[in-house]
Amino acid sequence: MFLCPICRTDLVQSGRTLRCHNGHSFDLAAQGYVNLLPANKMSSKAPGDNAEMVNGRTRFLDSGSYQPLSDALNRTVIALAADSPRILDAGCGEGYYAARLYDALKAAGNAPDFSGIDISKRAVRHAAGRLPEGGFAVASLFELPVAEGSVDICYNIFSPVCAGEFARVLAPGGHFIAVYPAARHLFALKEILYEKPYENEEKSFELEELEIENRERLSYSFTLNSNELIESLFMMTPYYYKTPVDGSRRLAECERLSIEADFWIVTYRRRNGR
Repeated sequence: MFLCPICRTDLVQSGRTLRCHNGHSFDLAAQGYVNLLPANKMSSKAPGDNAEMVNGRTRFLDSGSYQPLSDALNRTVIALAADSPRILDAGCGEGYYAARLYDALKAAGNAPDFSGIDISKRAVRHAAGRLPEGGFAVASLFELPVAEGSVDICYNIFSPVCAGEFARVLAPGGHFIAVYPAARHLFALKEILYEKPYENEEKSFELEELEIENRERLSYSFTLNSNELIESLFMMTPYYYKTPVDGSRRLAECERLSIEADFWIVTYRRRNGR
């Protein structure tokens, strides 16, 4: 499935190396992933989530607070999947959703061919450890090193949505699934962080080259009983980068938080059935 990020030709694995016919080669790391992010495409020396953020994300997701979302994603994918679906997790993070989806597909009798991409090397390393059966690569979602028409189902959870790229890699009849924050998502967290909290803007979810097939709203409440988990959730959000000092101080003093999860799960099909 992976392409050479330099010349955009197919990569073929030989031992622990992926190589294209033009001689570009990329070694698999000990954990099983491959780095397909050229140095000239990196915005920094270590783009994406750092070790602290990956550890925090892992801690929070393993608490089960987002398991209802994972379960809903699994149901959606299983309803669409053929016997041997080619799945791409675009923005796989540390692999929580990928590992649970893979297990759910296997339990449903499917034989998934599973790949994941993220710009964070630390996150991809963790994802490869969670799901050694998958193929994981460090790469940009804006220039996927993935062959055209090679994916049956691509999904994206709170990562940048690059509609043109996602449509390009989908096979005819393929589906893209996106998870977006709905209006009340994490509102209780924003009440701590900001003097004037605001609901998330509701969007149309329209994307070029893709047409909406289904929209499902998932809302539920959960409680975090330690500041460590609260701070771990905080690090996963965009608020982590734009919170006033007073808001961060209030959050540091919070030991218990009841909060609402509010998601839109939107399923798309390649426009005109292409």
